[in-house]
This record gives sequence, structure tokens and C-alpha cells, in this order.
Amino acid sequence: MVDTAAKLLSEARELIVQGGYNGFSYADLSARLGIRKASIHHHFPSKAGLVVAVVEQARSAIRAQIGLVQNENSIAWDQLLAYIGYWERCIKEQTAPFCLAAVLAAELPNLPEEVATSVRGHFVDLSTWLERVLSLGVSQGSIRLQDTPAIEAQTFIATVYGAMLAARAWDDPDRFTAIVDSFTNRIRVRRQ
Repeated sequence: MVDTAAKLLSEARELIVQGGYNGFSYADLSARLGIRKASIHHHFPSKAGLVVAVVEQARSAIRAQIGLVQNENSIAWDQLLAYIGYWERCIKEQTAPFCLAAVLAAELPNLPEEVATSVRGHFVDLSTWLERVLSLGVSQGSIRLQDTPAIEAQTFIATVYGAMLAARAWDDPDRFTAIVDSFTNRIRVRRQ
């Protein structure tokens, strides 16, 4: 039973990344997994509940990854590179060519409120973490900011997610790296 729920979350995630909230149905999941729609409803009575579970699973994974790279002796620049490196690998290997929350954010005005709340939560989590990392980088002397850490964190998010979109639009994973490198070159303090 738990295995079925995990498979449903995994397949739903893949379908959302490919086509968004409205790009899949329980019939699609049923066909992909070879189970009845009633079984899906048993685990996730509503599509909104399923999508919230997918987003919350992704948020939990991101928080766990952040926990691995962040401690009191953390080097801010290394944290940023770890985050960027994660997406570079995902895009090049096509394991997660686009952020689930980014796909859903594009549909935000038409999402059920509980899904929208979860998606917004992802961006709050990410922005809060990046703000801390950028501030840490300034205090460590490895990062210089042209604006407040909050604005620069949002600029970083827009750059990374825009780079994902460009890589997808041009079917060129290297575009992601080129775009993100442009941002990181702007904020990195080079040692003489």
C-alpha cells in the first residue's frame, strides 16, 4: 500500500513536470501504473491533495539537501554551487529537467488554493535560504550584492528558473549553465 502511494507520487511528479497541473488526470496515472482509478482515490481522494503531497515531498527533499550543505562552518559560495550543480545535473541527465514548483507557479492563478499555498511555500523556503546564504557570503567576503539580500535571492531564483526555461525552450542544457554563470560571475568576489 505504501509502495503504491510512493509510485503515485513519483508518476504524478513526472506528469506535472511534463504538463503541469492540468496536463494529467487520474486516468493517466491509472494507465501508467496499471491500477484502477479507485485505487488512486483510496490513497489520494482528490487531485489537489495528490499534487500537494508531491509538492510537499519535493519541499522536504530540498530542505534535506539544504541541511546537508548548511552548518555553522558553511561556505556560502559552496552552498550556491551545490544548488546550481544539482540543477545542472538534473537538466543534463534529464532526471528532473524542470522544477516542479516552477511549472506549477506558471499555473498559480488557476490552481486550487491548497496547491497554490504549497507552491508559494516552496518559494518562501528557497528565498529564505538563499537570503541567508547570500548574507553569509557577504560576511565571508566571497559575495558582493548590488541590492538587498532579499532582492538578490529573488533575482537568483528568477535566474535559475529562467535558465531552466531557456534550456528547455532551446533544448540545450548548456544554456542553463551559461545563464547562471552570468549571474554568479556578477556576485562573486574574486580574490587577487
